[in-house]
Amino acid sequence: MREKLRFLGLDVHAETIAVAVAEADGEVRSLGTIANREESMRKFIRKPGPPEHLRACYEAGPTSFVLYWQLTQLGVKCDVVARRRWFRKSPGTG
Repeated sequence: MREKLRFLGLDVHAETIAVAVAEADGEVRSLGTIANREESMRKFIRKPGPPEHLRACYEAGPTSFVLYWQLTQLGVKCDVVARRRWFRKSPGTG
């Protein structure tokens, strides 16, 4: 049986984390905002499904690796991306 992946997009701030989910079929929706606390993430991560079926991604920031460690310890695969790598100038634009 093919595993059903769910993709979590996290907008991480010092006090809160806004969470959205993208389903394998393309549906995207907000799951709300949680406190940026270990207990809140541990409680939340059970709701969208088994951790092994989740993939999380968020922008690197001053507190981003604490969250990375929390998610990976909970069994969620996670990518932390650097904003400057998202966009590249077109050749010849300087």
